[in-house]
Amino acid sequence: MPSLGDIISEIEAEANNGNEAPYDVVRARYLRRLSDHTGRNVIAYYSGWTELPDLLKQASPSSFNINDWDKHAFMVAMRGLDRDRGLDLILHTPGGDIAATESLVHYLRQMFRRDIRAIVPQVAMSAGTMIACACKEIIMGKHSNLGPIDPQLNGVAAQAVLDEFDEAIEMIKHDPSTAPLWQAIIGKYHPTFLGECRRAITWSKSIVRRWLRDGMFHGDPDARKKARRVVNALGDHSKTKTHSRHIHLDDLPQDIVATPLEDDEELQDLVLSVHHAFLLSCSSRNIMKIVENQNGLFKAEVVGVGVDPLSWTPEALG
Repeated sequence: MPSLGDIISEIEAEANNGNEAPYDVVRARYLRRLSDHTGRNVIAYYSGWTELPDLLKQASPSSFNINDWDKHAFMVAMRGLDRDRGLDLILHTPGGDIAATESLVHYLRQMFRRDIRAIVPQVAMSAGTMIACACKEIIMGKHSNLGPIDPQLNGVAAQAVLDEFDEAIEMIKHDPSTAPLWQAIIGKYHPTFLGECRRAITWSKSIVRRWLRDGMFHGDPDARKKARRVVNALGDHSKTKTHSRHIHLDDLPQDIVATPLEDDEELQDLVLSVHHAFLLSCSSRNIMKIVENQNGLFKAEVVGVGVDPLSWTPEALG
């Protein structure tokens, strides 16, 4: 398997040979090799949040998250693909907006129906996990992580807000003298916030249950029960404790259709090579997000500027 150092050497070799876009060529090369190995389309969706911690503080955090920009990026990457070949979707994201996630999943399913596999080389948290659950299978390595799907509002776990409010009511019932203390705590939430929290929880759970029933568990007579168990496990804040909880393959709900990346050594090598190439591109070019297919067609968003999609010929990919 090419190491991170090997990928860097490939990029340097391309630059030394006069290639003006060495990072793009090496990324596309490994995406094409991955597609050739699986016989399927490949689209990689990467956020640079793990590689650009300083820029994450300067730029709007939402720029690194799943949002409505992504739909157009996927439309660019969809061009020219034979949709009968299905899709392997490589995910590396901290999550993001539920509405944008719901719309993106709808679009991907319009294009590929149920024939979508999620590949998680490192981390797909929150709404990234929701997208993975919308696929027929999730491929993860021993080092890979998904995360809880409980919704966050203004950076706060919606269920935690409701739990805190319920605790306040019970404490005041038992000891009215605590009312002033709880008033100071609960008073920070505006009157409609509790309702927003309840609706967000209901919304996120219901769409993931539907995606699981219609996708991963399609045709299974126990589809509804399995979908409910998965959502209860991934969406229960009282069980996961924190939204940043990293969930490994061995800790996933047993009903999820998940395959170890290590089961196919060549696939593992290719996926990790793609991963290294994308992370290097993000860190070197200040890329906040990039979506790219196996034909080298991509759209990227860079801090402060946009990057036009480029298309590479097979000869350029090598």
